[in-house]
Amino acid sequence: MLKLYAMFLTLIFLVELVAAIVGFVFRHEIKNSFKNNYEKALKQYNSTGDYRSNAVDKIQNTLHCCGVTDYRDWTDTNYYAEKGFPKSCCKLEDCTPQRDADKVNSELIGIFLAYCLSRAITNNQYEIV
Repeated sequence: MLKLYAMFLTLIFLVELVAAIVGFVFRHEIKNSFKNNYEKALKQYNSTGDYRSNAVDKIQNTLHCCGVTDYRDWTDTNYYAEKGFPKSCCKLEDCTPQRDADKVNSELIGIFLAYCLSRAITNNQYEIV
């Protein structure tokens, strides 16, 4: 019984290891896929509550961001031409996104810059002392 338990644990560990390796190898493709799908969801955004619009609102509320890279991504959408920024872009409860462009979330830039910094650090070779 203990051997069976150890075999299952080993199997689970190997599956997780393979998933991590595959994720690392295909990280650029995964990143591009997420970016393209999120850009497409922004272009098709509307306030009627379909699943894509709900997902965009949820992402922007959870990550406190607005757009793919910043709030200016919304200026290319039909929704922005009609109504301005969506409510999920607001930092404050009482902001009106159509008028208060300075009150929309733009922290995604900080997240992107942190990613670039970590990438630059890991790409540099370590000095030999």
